Amino acid sequence: MPLIDEIKPILRITNDGFNGEIQGLIDACKVDLKISGINNIDEADALIKRAIILYCKTNFGYDNPEADRFQESYDMLKNHLSLSSEYTVVDENAT
Repeated sequence: MPLIDEIKPILRITNDGFNGEIQGLIDACKVDLKISGINNIDEADALIKRAIILYCKTNFGYDNPEADRFQESYDMLKNHLSLSSEYTVVDENAT
């Protein structure tokens, strides 16, 4: 299942009207993770998926009273990932 289809229900979205915005947030999160030195961005990985979900929950919509809490959670997870060689070291043998 594409990640966007997993994230839409989490954001309480039931139609395709926001697909462009949500996909843009997914893509922006991946860039943000890469900028932080995280090279292993596998959408199937539970921690990477959680980071993307938190990023989307933080940045989707305008009136989100929980945005600061989600941003703090995202930042802490991103920092954790950036300190782990499992996520920062590029596997030279991977295809």
